[in-house]
Amino acid sequence: MIRMSVFYPATEGASFDHDYYREKHVPLAARTWSPRSVEIDKGIDGPHVAAVHLTFDSLDALQEAMAAEGTADVLADVANYTTIAPVLQTSDIVG
Repeated sequence: MIRMSVFYPATEGASFDHDYYREKHVPLAARTWSPRSVEIDKGIDGPHVAAVHLTFDSLDALQEAMAAEGTADVLADVANYTTIAPVLQTSDIVG
């Protein structure tokens, strides 16, 4: 299993609309990429104000998802909820 995590680092003066993220952006990403599962984090304490974790069956499945026709729309939507540059991490789930 492969997990793609998108982190939004706490950044002084930045904005982040958690409601838009939860209600519109993440569902758009899920419809576009069809991950096996999706989990959203709202930071309470720590270096990130938010994160999303999308799980895929394989690295090939993740790569196919990123090549989907709607990926440009998902990326363009980021400006609708934050001024923070997202940080991506792809992980092999080992436990």
